Amino acid sequence: MHRAMIVGRTFAVAALLDTTLAGCVPARLPALEATLAAQPSATAALAQWCAVQHLADPATIHAAADRTPRAAPAAVRAALGVGADAPLGYRHVRLSCGNVVLSDAQNWFVPARLTPTMNQTLASTDTPFGTVVAPLHFTRQRLAAQRGRMAECPAGTVLSHRAVLRRPDGAAISLVVECYTRASVQTPPASLR
Repeated sequence: MHRAMIVGRTFAVAALLDTTLAGCVPARLPALEATLAAQPSATAALAQWCAVQHLADPATIHAAADRTPRAAPAAVRAALGVGADAPLGYRHVRLSCGNVVLSDAQNWFVPARLTPTMNQTLASTDTPFGTVVAPLHFTRQRLAAQRGRMAECPAGTVLSHRAVLRRPDGAAISLVVECYTRASVQTPPASLR
């Protein structure tokens, strides 16, 4: 009888650990990571993710942008290859698909390396950065990635990325810190599937 109690408790502890660990690494997180790794644009990757996961119909990414100026740390300027006096743009956005906020991102960008039309669109609309600069055919240089929250990310972040976006000539156009939300990897409501 004593052995049966120990075996029963062992299974109960294992079940509790499985539930706890599943909460730490959502089951859909590896698939989101793979989707993001396959695209230079987080906006394009999130649109694809939104469509595949049936988060909204149509699967359109919306950006709620906050343009409150924020001084760029020296490390940001170094990564962008600009001096202390070079003007930088800044946007803090929350990217969503339907009612699901997928990411919270900070973006410092070099206006002199974008077209006037791109700068105007970034200054006057909530169009996602990746959509605006897509005609530049940029590439992504990942600087850091981790499951969970980087220091710049809000609580509840399940995946964090820091990257530099570059034009084909190698010039850096943007440094982004992307913080992916738990909602981005949760199972969508049955009504959307």
